[in-house]
Amino acid sequence: MLHSKKKIARTITGQSETVSKSSIKIDNFLIPGVLGAIPVRLYRPVGGLILPLVLYFHGGGFIGGTLDDADIPAQVIAAESQAAVLSVGYSLAPARPFPAAPEDAFSAISWVQKNAAAIAVDAGRIAVAGDDAGGNLATSLTMIARDRHASPILAQGLIGPMLDPSMTRLGDVKKNDSDQTVQQCAACYRQYLPQTLQRFHPYAAPLESRRLQGLPPAFIATAEHDVLHVEAEKYAAELIAAGVATQVARYAGVRHGSLLHHAPALSDLAAFLHRRLHTAIT
Repeated sequence: MLHSKKKIARTITGQSETVSKSSIKIDNFLIPGVLGAIPVRLYRPVGGLILPLVLYFHGGGFIGGTLDDADIPAQVIAAESQAAVLSVGYSLAPARPFPAAPEDAFSAISWVQKNAAAIAVDAGRIAVAGDDAGGNLATSLTMIARDRHASPILAQGLIGPMLDPSMTRLGDVKKNDSDQTVQQCAACYRQYLPQTLQRFHPYAAPLESRRLQGLPPAFIATAEHDVLHVEAEKYAAELIAAGVATQVARYAGVRHGSLLHHAPALSDLAAFLHRRLHTAIT
């Protein structure tokens, strides 16, 4: 469907804001994956020619979530970054546990690189982004693409990501006044990673990786009232130590569940992606 000069409503912590955006054309279709067809949704600013592309992965703790959950960040990124956004409906546990989801992510970027002309995007200017479990998949995809010698990913944006299946770096629920609990995280990881050793695989547990060198520049958004902000900020520190240009921002007064719709976080992410994707033009 085509949104003609519509306004995108974004929910901010405690209030709502309506921001005028350029027209966004939205198309739903399927692409091939290792385990079957993968549903995707393409957001494209109307009037653009060959655009950079952001692959976006929704949240849901690896066991839930749909393309609809990513609608607001995808539209904001498309409008403010002036990039196409391909939102990916990856495999969910427990029906399809690890490594099904990261393999779907790699199938998506491989499809884009082969079909860039058909969707009018530049295969040399690709970034990844995601929230919650999708943040895990986004950064894991940067490792997979590097290890499999795929075309370079230029940037990664993580919103309240789940990065540590060992859960040894979680914050204190009461101290952080968090809406995300240890029990919720444990239930998600049990279904996504049914085998104990999988919890140490770098594609499932980015904080366990000792090979962070060469990953793309990162923007990591965390929420003050979220037990996950500790591990996300630890990952930012690890990336910096590995020489990866990294920007991290913790948003005051925000909870995990509302970070995805927090206008300042989305605008900061979009600005980061715009800089990285549009300065890459040769």
